[in-house]
Amino acid sequence: MLRRHPLLRAKLSSISRYSPPSQQVGRARQRRYASGEAGEGNTGHINVAPSEGVLFFNNLLPLTVQWPQRMLIMFTPRTPVLTREQRFEQAGAASPSEVVQNAIKASNLGLGPVTVVEVLPRINEAGAFLKFSHDESTDPATVAEAVRQHLRKNKIRPWWNPFTSVKAMLVLGKPWIEDLYRLPSRRLRVEFFPTQPGKEAAELSQEQLYSFFRPYGKLSDIVTQPSDSKVVPRYAYLDFTRIGKAVMAKNCLHGYTVTEAQGGGQLGTMFRLTYEKKQRTGWIWNWLLNHPRVFIPALAALIAGLSVTVFDPIRTLSIRAHITRAFHIEDNVVFRWFKTQSDDLISKVQQFRNASESDEGGMQVVWDDRKPDIEQIQSWLMETADTFIIVQGPRGSGKRELVIDHALEHKRAAHKVLVIDCKPIQEARGDAATIAAAAGEVGYRPVFSWVNNISGLMDLAAQGMTGMKAGFSETLENQLLKIWNNTTVALKSIALESRNKKDTDANLSDDEWLEAHPECRPVVVIDNFLHKSTESGSSMVYDKLAEYAARLTTSNIAHVIFLTNDVSFSKSLSKALPDRVFRQIALQDCSLETAKRYVIQHLDFDAATSSHPTSADETPRQLTPSQQRADLRELDHIIPLLGGRLTDLEFLARRIKAGETPTKAVNEIIDQSSSEILKMFLLLGGGENREWTAQQAWTLVRSLATSDTLRFNEVLLLDAYKKEGEKALAALEQAELIAVQSSNGRPYSIKPGKPVYQPAFQRLVADKVLAAKMDLAVLAEGISIESKRIGELETELHLLGELPKQPGELNGRIAWLLGKIAGCQGRIEGFERESAGLKKVLSSEY
Repeated sequence: MLRRHPLLRAKLSSISRYSPPSQQVGRARQRRYASGEAGEGNTGHINVAPSEGVLFFNNLLPLTVQWPQRMLIMFTPRTPVLTREQRFEQAGAASPSEVVQNAIKASNLGLGPVTVVEVLPRINEAGAFLKFSHDESTDPATVAEAVRQHLRKNKIRPWWNPFTSVKAMLVLGKPWIEDLYRLPSRRLRVEFFPTQPGKEAAELSQEQLYSFFRPYGKLSDIVTQPSDSKVVPRYAYLDFTRIGKAVMAKNCLHGYTVTEAQGGGQLGTMFRLTYEKKQRTGWIWNWLLNHPRVFIPALAALIAGLSVTVFDPIRTLSIRAHITRAFHIEDNVVFRWFKTQSDDLISKVQQFRNASESDEGGMQVVWDDRKPDIEQIQSWLMETADTFIIVQGPRGSGKRELVIDHALEHKRAAHKVLVIDCKPIQEARGDAATIAAAAGEVGYRPVFSWVNNISGLMDLAAQGMTGMKAGFSETLENQLLKIWNNTTVALKSIALESRNKKDTDANLSDDEWLEAHPECRPVVVIDNFLHKSTESGSSMVYDKLAEYAARLTTSNIAHVIFLTNDVSFSKSLSKALPDRVFRQIALQDCSLETAKRYVIQHLDFDAATSSHPTSADETPRQLTPSQQRADLRELDHIIPLLGGRLTDLEFLARRIKAGETPTKAVNEIIDQSSSEILKMFLLLGGGENREWTAQQAWTLVRSLATSDTLRFNEVLLLDAYKKEGEKALAALEQAELIAVQSSNGRPYSIKPGKPVYQPAFQRLVADKVLAAKMDLAVLAEGISIESKRIGELETELHLLGELPKQPGELNGRIAWLLGKIAGCQGRIEGFERESAGLKKVLSSEY
């Protein structure tokens, strides 16, 4: 078969002179292992005499895992008997020299004497070159054919790959023996060089290349150089199906000269073969770019699955630890041991506790007054009803302290209280900040809030590529839903931790057991509910929070208590539980007697007593700070002005404790409240975006200065409130200028937002300049309203006057319109007279 190959017929070498076998063996022993991996003399070439030929053996070593074989060859002890090449032959699957000798002996082709001259190992290519010499009666092609037939009959299969066998072929070119760090590959780069410098080389076609390279193995593709390419020398790529075939072709045809008869041009063309690393990353990237509709959703699903599988259990444990205070230092066993063993530490902790509790002085009086409310909340927590508990009251009424510190004291001791403050969630700016704030309230960690921004950009890019969103980014609503779902799992595990298999009701399901044991459920306190609810975008957060609370109560997982300042809470909560009646406690201001006792106890709390002798015969009596001051008698007169708001009472007590008299302290508080009202409600800038006008606010201030209570519907009849009056009153109530009282859901009265606002209103009205300025603005608005009304009436009269004939039925309508115009004109004249007097005040007073 090899004899029929065109390359073999062209490269048959001349027959060398015959040498005796003894001389051939001696020469072989001297030269057989003289060369290494870099060729003879490290020149990179094999010098071949006319009577010599070269064979290449492949599959002698593992091609893909070469370093163990290289280490075995390098570190085998070097002895005078075994050289490096001999050790290579022992480490390989077969010894090339023995294969050749056995093939010559078994051949029936009439071969003459053939001697192995040397073996050149090619560890990187898992093969070896074998140079042999022959006599004149033998040609190299016949020797190669004999070796090939021998290997076909006696297949040598390596132990590391029994599906392949050792093969050998005649080297037709001039191989380049290099020891560079280049690994074989399936792709060969064939460059066409001229046989003489300065001449031109012929570029072979795909058919010609196929005829030369196909005998060495199956080709998968032949890629020729583009015709318009300017790269020289000209080249082509040949892709073999297996690396071993490419290695065989490269070592047998490198340096081969294609004659003119074979299509190599007039002077011939020489092959230069090199391994070309085929880019394997490109097809992956191209596939991703060409199939985004499949890849991007699959990647999104993979990321979501990993998040649920890996991070969700960690987040649930983090929420549970946050509720149970598992990592809180004061609940740590080691900390408590040191706390009990160290007297100094105990004293310091006690001092710190006294310092921290000094701000709570006098609160016991308030809690005694509100003990029924505390007991009511505790009794509701023992019931199985799945409904909300709402504690509503103005700011400073002590809602949080009442619920968390007193009503839930036993639950806090059992670590079954979760407090969610809506204020940081609502005040966060941006989706990422809102997610981080919500996660921080429940202990949801780890949280990657910044990933949402990056995912949004990825979704935008995917939408531009595929025309649809990939689902990487999630809305704020979905992110919050994930946080609440993980919190639900943690709360349920806490509620079920007290369940025992030995209980009589152990056969109940989890839901049935939770319904039968309301005392085991944890409590979720949602503080500052509807905080800044008038801002745009806030309703979504509160609606989702209400829906989450509804799921907790209806599933009997936890009790939910809302703390809110907003009186319109029922509108938001009714969406979540439309078929439930809420349990509500409305905290009002303290009574006057309780307010007085609160101030006195606040003065006496954590204060030293002094001895005061009553007479010469009696022992000194211990006096408290309140008993030492004679000006506290003024409290009976100033407490009604200040009212029972806890924040104002605490402010008063601090001022008195600082040395001020009660009257002066109250006057300062009233002045400060007056300044707040003036700045927030009356002196509105033109750019302020408020739902009420300064005239509407001043109308209420003037009316409430003379009356403690106003009728709600009577206020709506005033000129300032005839247009969107209820909306303005709701906004003023939300801003706490006023407080609207309701009966059976119907508003019926209006009171000042704080008790201290009553004297503040009176002080503002007593300011002649301010009152004149605001009254003048109210009168100007009244004049504008009446003038507009007259214009509408005159327009109707004008239409009636244009009729060609005045029927008698219109006389009553015309008389009514004229009377209305006269009444409006009279009111305008009255407003102008009042305005003239007010202008005199403004021009004469400072």
